[in-house]
Amino acid sequence: MPKNSPLPAAPSGSQVPAEQFDMVFHCQLAHGSATKQIRDFTNVKQLYESIAKAFSIATSDILYITLNTHKVDMSRLLGGQIGLDDFLFAHVKGEPKTCKVVKDGPALGLTISDNGAGYAFIKKIREGSLMSKASVAVGDHIASINGSDMTGCRHFEVARMLKEIPIGSEFTIVLAEPKKCLGSSEVSAGAGKKTLRMKRNGTAVVEDEPTSDVVRIVNQIDELLDKHVGIRDQELSTTIYDLATASSAPDAFAGKLDEELADFEFPDDFVLDVCAAVLK
Repeated sequence: MPKNSPLPAAPSGSQVPAEQFDMVFHCQLAHGSATKQIRDFTNVKQLYESIAKAFSIATSDILYITLNTHKVDMSRLLGGQIGLDDFLFAHVKGEPKTCKVVKDGPALGLTISDNGAGYAFIKKIREGSLMSKASVAVGDHIASINGSDMTGCRHFEVARMLKEIPIGSEFTIVLAEPKKCLGSSEVSAGAGKKTLRMKRNGTAVVEDEPTSDVVRIVNQIDELLDKHVGIRDQELSTTIYDLATASSAPDAFAGKLDEELADFEFPDDFVLDVCAAVLK
C-alpha cells in the first residue's frame, strides 16, 4: 500500500459518559475477603482509592486488579476497560524479597507493566532467560533497583533503568509479592456488550465492546510494545490504535505519537510495525 494511503477508520461505536450510568462493581481481595460494592470512579487511581476505602486498607497496598479470577493471571489483568458485568479481584502487597543478579547480557527476559497508580510489576518472564533463574515471579512488584525507589515510576521507566544497567555488573532488585490466596474463586464474566473504558486523560466512557478485529490488532500492538520497549499495557495499546486509525497517513501517525506520547520515545521500527499491523 502506498506510504500516504489513509489508515482505515476505527469501527463506529457508541460512547456514553460514564456519569450517565449508575455503575456498581463487585470486588474481593484476591487473597480472600467478603464481597464489597465499588462505585464512583472514572480512572484507575480513583478505582484503587474506592477499593481501599471499601476494605479499610491503604491505597498503596493494592498492586493490581484481575478480572473474574483471584489468580495472578496476566491475561485477566485490568487494563483500561472493565466489562460492566466483570468481577474485580484486588491483589494486595505481601512480603518483600531481595534478589542480587549479575547481568550477563543485554536482555534480562522481563516484560514490565504497571497498575496506572504508581506500581510497576513483572508481567512476563521469558523461559530460559537470566531472570527465569532468579527468585522472581510473574506478578511481583518491582519496589527498587540498586536502592532507587521505583514507586511512581511508569513501566517504561523501570524497563529503561534495567536496560541501562551495564553488562557484567551485579544489581539488586527489591520486589513485593502479592498476598497468596488459600482458596479458589473464579467468576464467569457476563454476556454484556458494554464496557467501561478509563481513558489516559482521566475521563471514562461506556462504549460498545470492541470487535474481534480490533481486539486482534490491539493485541498485536501490545506484543510490539513488548518487543520494542519491553512493556505491556492494553490501555496504551488501545490509545495507540486510536491514534493510528485517526491519522490520515503513517507520517501523521508518527506525529501524533510524538505529540501525545513523547515520553515513551518509541523507535522508528515500532511506528512502522504498528502501521503495518493496522493497515493489514
